[in-house]
Amino acid sequence: MAWGVSTVIRDDDRALRRLLLGAMALGFIALLIVAWAAWSNSERNLRYSAMVDHTYQVRDALSTFQVSLEQSETARRGYLLTGQPLFAETYRTNAGRLADELDAIESLTLDNPVQVDAVARIRRLMTRVQAERDRSVELVRNGDAAFARRMFDSGTTVIGMRAIRARLRAMEANESTLLYERSADQRDSMNDFLFMLGVAGLLVVVVAAVSFVTVFRFTRDIAASRAALTRMNDTLEEQVAERTADLALANEEIQRFAYIVSHDLRSPLVNVMGFTAELEAGTRTLGELVERAEAEAPAIVSEEARLAAREDLPEAISFIRTSTQKMDRLINAILKLSREGRRIITPEPIDMTALVDGIRETLQHRLDEQGGEIVVRGALPGIVSDRLAIEQVFANVIENAVKYRHPDRAVRIVVSGRVDGARARFDIADNGRGIAATDHARVFDLFRRSGTQDQPGEGIGLAHVRALTYRLGGTIDVASMLGEGATFRINLPLQLTETQGTPA
Repeated sequence: MAWGVSTVIRDDDRALRRLLLGAMALGFIALLIVAWAAWSNSERNLRYSAMVDHTYQVRDALSTFQVSLEQSETARRGYLLTGQPLFAETYRTNAGRLADELDAIESLTLDNPVQVDAVARIRRLMTRVQAERDRSVELVRNGDAAFARRMFDSGTTVIGMRAIRARLRAMEANESTLLYERSADQRDSMNDFLFMLGVAGLLVVVVAAVSFVTVFRFTRDIAASRAALTRMNDTLEEQVAERTADLALANEEIQRFAYIVSHDLRSPLVNVMGFTAELEAGTRTLGELVERAEAEAPAIVSEEARLAAREDLPEAISFIRTSTQKMDRLINAILKLSREGRRIITPEPIDMTALVDGIRETLQHRLDEQGGEIVVRGALPGIVSDRLAIEQVFANVIENAVKYRHPDRAVRIVVSGRVDGARARFDIADNGRGIAATDHARVFDLFRRSGTQDQPGEGIGLAHVRALTYRLGGTIDVASMLGEGATFRINLPLQLTETQGTPA
């Protein structure tokens, strides 16, 4: 019979191991997808950002040239009309910059044949227009303002200026078209990355879910095996010994497995956190780009782009960060349980009344704030067991009673105990919220919590208590009604033996 149970456990273990390894493989694929998407998107975004920035530089250069051109023309006309030297000086200053500014435009547009041709045409027009403008200014300076004005009325400067303005408008329109196309490419790149990120995130969630289910099933199988051993204890002592050895081996394997799983999950989780930080930095850069575009050219920024940069991306990244932080806490909880299972049990005489008094002293400030109390009813029986484990068991149950107190009454916790043959039974009764009958067994399961979740925690406290109690050769259960408090009953051997202290 013991051999059959052990075989079933090993078969389940192998099936769960294969399932978990498959899930981890999916997680690895998800990380590869995230890495590739991050690299590819970074390359594309850098390229598109450079192109968009280049377009803005060309537009700025065109705007600067046009301002200098119009200011020089305005100053020239003012000089023709008034003859004031200030207008002549302003004309020379602005006209002197035109050649360098046109060279700058030509340098920026060498990669665009259409713009290169437009610059060449503007340069030819400027040669003719500038010559005529310089001549009119020189005539005024020599005192022949009337002839200069007649030349202005009959000359070709106005026609040339109109042609230059038309060429500049065409160049500006060309750059606007390029800016729209490049911005659209950048948005498409970001949408592709978000899709890949969503797929990878889904795979990571699947891996986490399978891992949690695996740990839960392992814990449930261990509890079932121990219950079977207890039923066999009264009739077949040698079967009990055999079953205990099988369970010890299974528990060690589970602890190693839980440690390996938690350790291996942490590595991809750290990578996901790192990529999330990079996404946050990229989102800020994208937001700054959208703000700049809104300030300089609001017409090119669509509502979809604004929402993506300011709401959708930050919301998605926040969801990923929250999920990874929760997964990190759960992995730490698994590691804690695994480490506790490998700790060496050291039996020693324990004064249980003094132990509970020490726990009460550590909680006294919280009790004073709430007007509560912890009462030890009678003398508690002393036992020989592992002090650290016993302190963790009693402290966890008592602290839970303080934490989950009833909002309408002060905390009152009563600890009592008695000897029953070779065992000691301790009752920890409180007047707190209570636990629904359907949750009496489930509150001891890993990551399971009962009632309203208004207190911090990951749902491992009572699972840890049960694991410690079992390892000490004892049991723990609860009797409770919702709203009327709860009584946790802890049954332990008076004298912990080596066999009872074997991991179970």
